[in-house]
Amino acid sequence: MESHAHHNHHSSHHEMTEHTSHQHSGEKEQSVFSLSVSATFHCLIGCGIGEVVGMIIGTYYGMSMMETTILAVILGFIAGMALGILPLLRSRFTLQNALKTVFVGEGLSIAVMEAFEVGTQFAIPGVMEAGLTDGIFWIGMFAALAVGFVAALPVNIIMIKRGVRHIH
Repeated sequence: MESHAHHNHHSSHHEMTEHTSHQHSGEKEQSVFSLSVSATFHCLIGCGIGEVVGMIIGTYYGMSMMETTILAVILGFIAGMALGILPLLRSRFTLQNALKTVFVGEGLSIAVMEAFEVGTQFAIPGVMEAGLTDGIFWIGMFAALAVGFVAALPVNIIMIKRGVRHIH
């Protein structure tokens, strides 16, 4: 009888340990996901600012679709990188180390985000020909940012899991 009671106690302990182990693993996964969402939003803000400003400038000055797109992507990269560098400089990183860290940590995320944003803008009829006061211009911009976010999120999840991506 005592042996049976000991077995039940051992079994309960094993289940409790197994449950706790799964719970910690789940918390870690949730933490990676939360950090990834945060990093992707950070990237989105930088890319979004640069992209929208580039599209506004290109549209305002009547630049070609290709010129406007190139300007928007360049400004998206610059703004995305700048937003990544500033906190590092405040944390006493040298400019060279901050640039290196951000280039590695955010470069791939920004590239994926920009590629999907541009693809979305070209895929929605009328966006690239629209003026700043046309509703389709702004619908296209918001749709592009949403698609860019969704595309870059898995990149950030993988990078954070591998310890490549720096955390803000």
